[in-house]
Amino acid sequence: MSFFQKHRKLTGLALGAVVVSSALWFSWGRVRAAGETYYAQLELFSYVVNLVKNYYVEEVDPKKLMEGAISGMLETLDPHSSYLPKQRYTRFSEDFRGNYSGIGIEFEIRDKWITVISPIEGSPSYRLGLRPGDRITKIDGKTAFDLTTEDVFNRLRGADGSKVHLTLERIGQDEDIEVDIFREKIPLYSVPYHFMVNPETGYIRMVRFAGTTSDELEKAIVDLEGRGMKQLVLDIRSNGGGLLNQAADVVEKFVPAGEKIVYTRGRTRDSNSDYYSSGEGTKHLNFPMIVLVDHGSASASEITSGALQDLDRALVVGLPTFGKGLVQNQVRLPDSSAILLTVARYYTPSGRLIQRDYTDRQAYLRAAYDDSVAPSDTALAKRPKFKTTSGRTVYGGGGITPDKFDTYPARYSRLMTAMVSQRLFFEYASKWVPKHLEAIDKTRQEQFVSTYKPSPEMVAEFQQFATAKKVAFTPEEWQSDLPSINNYLKAELAGVVWDRNSFYRVVIERDTQFQKALTYFPEARALLQKFTAHYSIKTDK
Repeated sequence: MSFFQKHRKLTGLALGAVVVSSALWFSWGRVRAAGETYYAQLELFSYVVNLVKNYYVEEVDPKKLMEGAISGMLETLDPHSSYLPKQRYTRFSEDFRGNYSGIGIEFEIRDKWITVISPIEGSPSYRLGLRPGDRITKIDGKTAFDLTTEDVFNRLRGADGSKVHLTLERIGQDEDIEVDIFREKIPLYSVPYHFMVNPETGYIRMVRFAGTTSDELEKAIVDLEGRGMKQLVLDIRSNGGGLLNQAADVVEKFVPAGEKIVYTRGRTRDSNSDYYSSGEGTKHLNFPMIVLVDHGSASASEITSGALQDLDRALVVGLPTFGKGLVQNQVRLPDSSAILLTVARYYTPSGRLIQRDYTDRQAYLRAAYDDSVAPSDTALAKRPKFKTTSGRTVYGGGGITPDKFDTYPARYSRLMTAMVSQRLFFEYASKWVPKHLEAIDKTRQEQFVSTYKPSPEMVAEFQQFATAKKVAFTPEEWQSDLPSINNYLKAELAGVVWDRNSFYRVVIERDTQFQKALTYFPEARALLQKFTAHYSIKTDK
């Protein structure tokens, strides 16, 4: 048991869409104590309920009526307080326990439309390039407007291998996007990928902060250190967050004991807590780190990147993060439904409040998915300034501002999207590998990933395969996409022969944002020197 598990004052905190507590921490006594104002409003509510019950033109389902009232009440508070009916709560909990068959997105109903918060790493939606902020307007040709969360689950989840057709609207794009997605089993690992990029650089992809995240991360680090890792890229792009204690445990691995990692402040004493790193567990203090973030990095991801930035432990690279600094307590209700109620705000070690202003809900959504590389100097000048341990300036006022900015990696073209959507690369690789397995030495995975290139004959055969599958393209389109086609063919071959970790290792070769991040290790090493000097840590790096 870690220091945090032993000493946290507030054990029921969650960030984003995460379950962490089943305790009902308030009572009707508190409502009574609030005075006659609450009494008067409760009497008014009861009066309206009786009017509906006795005089509405049709008989009303009382459960549906109350769920609507609870949802509407919570929606008036902030964008992250919400009601979870029983079935949604069950699915909500599954996301951190097992798997399901679906398209693999995290979403919210915003303005009565399904809005993608984040595609789940490795899922069909992720491979097809669905992005945070995409709005699903039709499902199998039928409108997706004004659906309940339960409706969305019923229409998007289904049998493994079954197909669903989506119509998407994307911010900044005039035309709708039409895409076929084949449902798959969606594994819910926190650290699905880790590997050595080169003889000295390790890479770890973290996609959520669930109950096993800290343990998964530790295993990945130990494995990479055993392979000679001298520097690390921790990729938390599009990581929508998760458990607060796991974010703290992740940071704790990289900083000395006794350092403040995050603190929370709310209206009640129980909502206030300070989180410090303990002296327990293995520390990883001696290698330079780069943390990759983007607009989809939220809540627990912002705690992690913000703390590592404030303490000068890692160089943060990418795009400004989401800006979600509200803490939810999950309260399970007597009928097995639940609510997520915002009880506090969290702050980074330097005192930064990460939450963006949400007075204008539409502006809140738009700002989160702005593709601009960096805030202007004028905009930064207006934001509150804070200092890191070594005196570097960092910015509050909404999200984590990276130390180094970079644009989104290039998105797939129409042709690539069509071929990935129809799983042509995977289907071709699945048929090709059994016929040619003797030509691939399975013991030489590293050599394959590093040097293998699909032959011209294979690419020509795949072109014929795509044509037979009725994918239309011009010679110019094919030639333009040839580098991506070669990369994805190689990736699917590696995935079929070995595993999805090998698949991702190949795909990331064309991730321009990641490749640019690798060039910043001189700055990360300079930052490590400040960090180790401040804490008198001996290092030979």
